[in-house]
Amino acid sequence: MAAIDTLEQKSLVKQKFNRLKCCVLIPTYNNAKTIESVIVSTLEYCDDVIVIDDGCTDDTKQILFRYPQLNIVTHPVNKGKGVGLRNGFKKAVELGYTYAISIDSDGQHFPKDFIAFLNKVEEVPGSLIIGARNMTAENVPGKSTFGNKFSNFWFWAETGIALPDTQSGYRLYPVQRLKKIHLFTTKFELEIEVIVKAAWRDVPVLSVPVSVYYAPQGERISHFKPGVDSTRISFLNTYLVILAALFWRPVMLIRKMTLKNFKRAWKEEVIAAHESASNKAVSVGVGLFFGIVPIWGLQFALAIIAAVYFKLNKVIVGLTAQISVPPMIPLIIYASVKMGEYVLKEKIHLSFSHAITIKTAINIGWIYLVGATVLSVVAGIAGFLITFILLKIFGYKPVK
Repeated sequence: MAAIDTLEQKSLVKQKFNRLKCCVLIPTYNNAKTIESVIVSTLEYCDDVIVIDDGCTDDTKQILFRYPQLNIVTHPVNKGKGVGLRNGFKKAVELGYTYAISIDSDGQHFPKDFIAFLNKVEEVPGSLIIGARNMTAENVPGKSTFGNKFSNFWFWAETGIALPDTQSGYRLYPVQRLKKIHLFTTKFELEIEVIVKAAWRDVPVLSVPVSVYYAPQGERISHFKPGVDSTRISFLNTYLVILAALFWRPVMLIRKMTLKNFKRAWKEEVIAAHESASNKAVSVGVGLFFGIVPIWGLQFALAIIAAVYFKLNKVIVGLTAQISVPPMIPLIIYASVKMGEYVLKEKIHLSFSHAITIKTAINIGWIYLVGATVLSVVAGIAGFLITFILLKIFGYKPVK
């Protein structure tokens, strides 16, 4: 893509901003050294700019006062980037915008990349687009590269979508579509929450390559607190993985199963003529094992991790792991308890005339855990054997 640097080219970008009803959001907190240059360079490409002053205590307010054309959202005290973005989305919707591009105020993003987002959203209207940084560049901090890979993995586990950079703050948001999504986080973790929940609600989540500048270590200003913020992100991912496993991943799978998609997935992923009968049979067994083993909330995610690690058929593993969908849960729990009673040679005796003691509750839980674990192994082995035998009976042979 050619550089956008002449006045005429920048004017064309402004026209595209107007045509798409897109504005720019700049959330900022105590970045007085860089905010003005970000504002000036942004205004070269876009006239519609919303700045979220997140309780700044430095000279930011005086700098913003110099630019009356800005729409400014002010927080009396610092509330966090998540709240800033949420209020920025709200303001953009109030002003009638369809999209908003968020750009950080520390100078690491380049407004010349606006055109990449605008071109992409023209191709895929209504999408959420993330500016993917080159994480292999020399000036990228090592901890950022590791954290990004970690974040990318959890986003994939929660949505089934692979992205190169889920931590980039340089994004285009379809703010009108986000109105229907409940967002509750307040800090940096909102940038994870919003893309996961958008993907769950069938918003295309895409990426475009962008440039990035990391200031030298001594000059870099970051409000990210590794200990506290990483913990918040970990708790959020745990919550999202549980929701994904229990509800959203099955919903996403069903939503995609139009007749056309089903035929394609069946042919390319399930039948997968190049895979051996044993690979398919093991995939069924592994899926059934993880679908029943008593690790509620992590079953689907761990099943897919195992499929990737052992190079199994991910679709087959994912489908068979859905044996634990809500309608089947009572049956699985009942069968697990009965299996536990059989293995431990112990019966559960409940009486509505007597209160359940802690000891009784612990004993019931133990019987269930033992039974569910044994049942998952039995179901996995049975699934493997039945699938393998059926494939052999019907003469299945992989295509080499």
